[in-house]
Formats: sequence, structure tokens, C-alpha cells
Amino acid sequence: MAGVMHRRDFLSHAAAGAAGLTGLSGLSGCAPLAPWQSGQDTLPHGTPEAQGIPSDAVRDFLDAVALKGYELHGFVLMRHGRVVAQGWWKPYGPQFVHSLYSMSKSFTSAAVGFAVAERRLSVEDRVLKFFPDDLPAQVSDHLAAMRVRDLLTMSTGQASEPTWEMLREGHWARQFLALPVTRAPGSVFRYSSAATYMCSAIVQRLTGQRLVDYLRPRLFEPLGITQVHWETCPQGIDVGGSGLHLQTQSLARFGQLCLQDGRWNGRQVLPAGWVAEATARQIQQTLPAQPRRPHERNDWVQGYGYQFWRCTHGAYRGDGAFGQFTVVMPQQDAVLAITGECNDMQGELDLVWQHLLPAMKTALLPADPAAQARLRQTIDALALPLPQGAASSPAARRVSGRTFALERNALGLESVSFAFDGDAVRLGFRDARQSHVLVGRIGAWQRGDTALPGMPPRLSPAGAPPSGTLHPYVGAGAWTDEATFELLLRFLETAHHDRLSVRFSGAQVEIGLLGSIAAMAPKPIDARGMLRGTLV
Repeated sequence: MAGVMHRRDFLSHAAAGAAGLTGLSGLSGCAPLAPWQSGQDTLPHGTPEAQGIPSDAVRDFLDAVALKGYELHGFVLMRHGRVVAQGWWKPYGPQFVHSLYSMSKSFTSAAVGFAVAERRLSVEDRVLKFFPDDLPAQVSDHLAAMRVRDLLTMSTGQASEPTWEMLREGHWARQFLALPVTRAPGSVFRYSSAATYMCSAIVQRLTGQRLVDYLRPRLFEPLGITQVHWETCPQGIDVGGSGLHLQTQSLARFGQLCLQDGRWNGRQVLPAGWVAEATARQIQQTLPAQPRRPHERNDWVQGYGYQFWRCTHGAYRGDGAFGQFTVVMPQQDAVLAITGECNDMQGELDLVWQHLLPAMKTALLPADPAAQARLRQTIDALALPLPQGAASSPAARRVSGRTFALERNALGLESVSFAFDGDAVRLGFRDARQSHVLVGRIGAWQRGDTALPGMPPRLSPAGAPPSGTLHPYVGAGAWTDEATFELLLRFLETAHHDRLSVRFSGAQVEIGLLGSIAAMAPKPIDARGMLRGTLV
């Protein structure tokens, strides 16, 4: 759950082209809004030039994203309090919430800020005072000295990142406090999603409310954020360091609130001064022994605040794995929100610094209808690629309507059937209790929902929803050769996708299931990632 994630890139998308949308009734919002139209949202809008940004600079940024092969799902760019450009890469759209990973941490910081303003706690309070029933048998001096400030600045003094150790136990707070604290709290930065969880647990203990419920009247409702979900631990405490799901534009609203020192529509929403304190350099990260880039161009060593990262160029940000960003640029009076799945987060920021930030002028620019039309055309065409291959195969006719008994597997699936009807595709899995259907289209996206075990991919089991939870997705497929069908599933409320490679050979079938984070969290099928079956 750390800010910098490196993984194998399983999907090449060097150029974004138009993609069909099928079976998306009621989801017309998948088409991105024009960059200066109010559309479905209530934020003020303006042309890029009217806010001092050339439309071609925004277009250059989007072209650079495509050239680099970065997978973005949505973006919102604001300047001087107005949306100047926004768009979503089909099949994603503005109506979907999106998993935020560690971008959640900045919202946890806001919750602590409210609690401080309401005199429920102080950042100097000792952590142990909030957990009298969860103390280890031996309380070290370092553990006794740990403050709320040390949780916020990720300087707890623990020997290693405690999150994975914490998740092994049913009681996360108790396990966190049981881990050795080998250095003085506040002395050394060490990234820790577990520390953020402890902030969430403290707020819930003080208020009797989950973080999401505590923030609803204080933050979400004043900002007009209605679609919000936060995953919980086994004790019903919001995960805090991850697990928040919001729409892309909600991130832009939050960033604009921070830019305005917590004020929104003339009202002080966040406590005055909290943003300045939370985004200041509260602790310096340790420089790597062999940095891959000069310090002045490394956005992960510019200092850390209270669950916010300092950036180069005087900016700051909240960020989450795979490129969930809220970048605030005070000197330019600008905010950029991004959701997506990218394994080069520094590279994403570099494109912001190269194309957007230097293009922001202090004065408005002359109207440029031609450039605005070019930008509109680029945004309207934003789309992630469909699977490439043939639309049909002789194997489709041979296996359609047939069932294959599956060998024993960790997912407990017993059989699979296939149906190919024109461009419509259906895979039906059965386990001992129920059936699970996956749908797709050839040459277009087909909307569906699934509770198939192991879906969607997750970086961490923290806060995973209960078994049987339905997850919305879109599916598309193609025949990569006469015997192999590929089905791509994009989970619309997460950063991730699954790719099923189905190979037919006589009376046998092999189904390879590759999640987009499989290099970091392999799917639980078997050692080779295959389901194998025999025709019944």
C-alpha cells in the first residue's frame, strides 16, 4: 500500500482508440464530459484559455500519457476554482466510484483535523491512552512515547512496516501495539499504512462513529460528495490507510478544498490552518542509498506531512497505489485529480510537471476555438483498448453449450460451460453452492456483475468485502488464435482488471487467469495459475 508501486505491466495501450460500449443501459455517463461543460456535476467550469492554460497543453499531456502507455481511468483539472478539462477513458466514467488505495490516508488526516478542532484529542496525545485494553504485557519506553503526531507522520519507530504483521491477527490495533518499537518515535520516517489505521481507530473510539460516518456531515456533504464507501477491519473500523472509494471528481473537490485552506463556498469546512499544518514538511524521508534520480526531481523525498506528500515545484499531494492522485499546486492555483492503474507513478507526475505546470500563465489567454475543438476531440476519443483478435473461430461452434468438469482447484469451482452467440460471450462457472456467470462482447464492452471467488484483484486482503459480494465489471473478448479465446474483465470500481485466456484442445480446456497485479498478489488458483477441465 505504499505510494510507489512497481509491477509488471500486463496491458499494452500505447495509443488510446475508440472502443464500443454494449449492454451499458443507464450508463451513458461513460462518455467523457467535454472539458468546459458542466454536464452532470455542479462545479463551475471554464475554458482552459480563460484560466490561463492553452488547450493544446492539456492535449499534449493526454498525448504524452498515451505515448508512455500509462493507464489512466479519469482525470479532472481545475484552475482558479474552475474545471478546465476532465475526461474518462471508456469504459470508465464519472459516475463510478474508484478504489483509492493510500489516497485514503489524506481523508483520514482530515478526520483527525476535525477531532483536534473539536478538542477531542491533540496530536501530542500518547497513542496508548486510547487503547488501555489492548496493551502488550511489556510496554517499552518507545511505545509509551508514541504520539498521534508520530502516526500521522509515519514515524512510529517500529522496526519494519507493520501492516502485513497486523493483518495476520483479527484484532489489528492490539497487534500493532504488540510489535517492537526499536527507535524513538518521531525520529525516522517509515511508510506505514498500519499507522493510518490507528488514526482511524482513535477517531472511532472518541466519536463512536466510523470514519466515513464522522466525515459525512463535516466533509463529504458540504463538498457535495454523495457516492462514498470505506472498507473496514474485522472490528468494523474503517481501514483508514486504504479502502476508500470515491468518484474522480470528488478527489478534485477535496483538492480544491485544501487549496482554499479548508474553505468551501464561503464556509470554513476543514478547520482553518489544518491544511497548512498537514501539508507542511513535518518529517524528511530518508534518501535511498542509490537514488534513481536526482533529489530535486524525486517526488518521494520532498518531505512528508500528516498523510500528505510534499512534491517538487512547491506542490503537495495525496496519492495511492497505481496512480490515484490529488495534486495541489498552490503557486499555480491549480488542482489535478487522477484515477487509474499505472506502475510508474513518478512518471505520471513527471508528465504533469513537463506539460501542465509550465503552461499555466498568470493572465488569461485569448480564446482559441480551434485548440479547444482539438482538445474536445481528444477527450471524446479517450478509451482503453479492447482485446485484439478474430471475432470467431471454429472452436466456438464446437464448445458452445458444452460443459467441462474442472480439476480440483483452490477456488472450489467444479465446472465451467461456454456460450458463444454472435458477438455475445458467456462463461458459466459452478461451485458446490451456486453458479457464477461472466459475460463479454467481441468488439465491445458488456456490463455485468460477479461474485466469482478471487475477483477482483486486490493488492491487500485488508478490508476485503465478504464472500458473495457482487462487483460491477465490463467484459470484452477476442479469439487470439483458432483455439484460444481471451476475455478481459475491467472492474469499474477498482483500479484493476482480470484477463482470462481460455484454450481448447480436443476434450480439454485450460483457463489461465491473470490479474493485473498478479506479479504482486498471485491469484489463488494453483501454482501455474490454471484451471483445467474435461468435456462432460
